[in-house]
Amino acid sequence: QDSPLKAVQMLWVNLIMDTLASLALATEPPTEALLLRRPYGRDHPLVSGTMLRNILGHAAYQLLVIFTLLFAGQSRRQ
Repeated sequence: QDSPLKAVQMLWVNLIMDTLASLALATEPPTEALLLRRPYGRDHPLVSGTMLRNILGHAAYQLLVIFTLLFAGQSRRQ
């Protein structure tokens, strides 16, 4: 089977995704505390409790907006 994305399209996807990731990393200001902090161990979770709460909160918010637009938006249009 043929690939759904051609080589040039894959390069563009990679460029866009890497750009967004680097912008996300660049928004945190550098501090001396980051350089002095010890690395996290292998047994520490990758996603912290605060991060998980934020992810779930944003997912719930997005679902609420999507379902509101999907169901209530249809009735207001008529």
